[in-house]
Amino acid sequence: MIEPRTLPRLFAGAGKRPLSLADHEQLYKPTDNVANLINELDASGLVGRGGAAFPTIRKVQLLRHQRGHKYVVVNGMEGEPAAHKDNRLLSINPHLVLDGAEMLASMIGASRIAICVARDNPTVVNHVERAIHERARRNLRGPGIDLHTPPWRYVAGEESALVHWLDDHESLPQYRPDRPHILRIGRGPTLVDNAETCANVGLIGRYGAEWFRSLGTPRHPGSVVVSVTGAVARPQVLEVNLGSPISSILATAGADPQPQAVLLGGYGGAWLRADQIGTPYCNEALAPLSLSVGSGVVAVLPRQACGVAEAHRVVRWMAHESARQCGPCAFGLPALAEDLLTVVRGGRDGVAAIARLGDRCSVIDGRGACRHPDGVVRFVRSSIDVFSADIDNHLRGAPCAAARSSHHFLTVPALEHEEELIWE
Repeated sequence: MIEPRTLPRLFAGAGKRPLSLADHEQLYKPTDNVANLINELDASGLVGRGGAAFPTIRKVQLLRHQRGHKYVVVNGMEGEPAAHKDNRLLSINPHLVLDGAEMLASMIGASRIAICVARDNPTVVNHVERAIHERARRNLRGPGIDLHTPPWRYVAGEESALVHWLDDHESLPQYRPDRPHILRIGRGPTLVDNAETCANVGLIGRYGAEWFRSLGTPRHPGSVVVSVTGAVARPQVLEVNLGSPISSILATAGADPQPQAVLLGGYGGAWLRADQIGTPYCNEALAPLSLSVGSGVVAVLPRQACGVAEAHRVVRWMAHESARQCGPCAFGLPALAEDLLTVVRGGRDGVAAIARLGDRCSVIDGRGACRHPDGVVRFVRSSIDVFSADIDNHLRGAPCAAARSSHHFLTVPALEHEEELIWE
């Protein structure tokens, strides 16, 4: 049985194969009879682990009083290239995720659960498929569980795009000027949570709010799964106590002990300076630095890397991954990528490009149909701020050797028509 105040929680019993339903139920035995799950979820303070940190209880309360054929959608798409946490969780204990999805369905009165995993990851699809089959043989009561396999894309994991795909097989984010906003499959109100959030609901349903809050901080309780990549011994997924110093997470991952910077929250996140790595890994400590835990990505950039060139690669890929259904994505993001390339190449043209970047960010920010362009703007602004010394060197006409190197530290999938940088 897992102990209340120790880690791992979500990864307890981790082995080479996913836990069977019998092994899962043997390991995660309830310690108390949780009589009122909604009250426990409220008291737990659980916030979503997908990036937005929205209180899970607020989603439940919003959907609970809606009428119609309701759905729970488990978002296991993980469109962030540097993230592997949901894939890891679904590969270790898919039943804990399904526990939480069933509990969410019972709280809002949903009749069906949709588990969404990208078809490009057949191993995880197979693990989830087996877990669903095990539960179906055990119990025919309760909500039906369906596995869906949309194609992998960055925007396909955005919750409104995912619901749109379930509705008519198009991965297009929906314009939502007001949030919270009720998403619908057909006419059915839909609650969407990522796999890690559902797994935490499963734990709260078994052990209660007090147990859950025995780790973490008062304002950001629990544990969190982190994908650590970049200048590390090997990319890995860790379960950590919220509030742990970021430096301790890096040490556990065998990261460069003296990095140039650390990217938090993925490619829609922002950079942490090297002298700030002692900051606790929780939202209340990161907020004064205009940072957050976000999607749970920690990417380490070493001092020998070119932060400007790495930023260009990311922004170019993010522009390519947009839905191209509004001006900020279709025109603004490619323009940001082009200006960053001009800065990387250096010289007088780069001076004008830096000025344009500031203007373009102001025009793009807050004007997209979804939050994808806002995340890119956040990343660009942070890159200009943190790598200002590198930028100055480039603008003086001396692009660094690292910018020309084929060795990169941020994971960016190759584009369909990848082009090499042309150095003058």
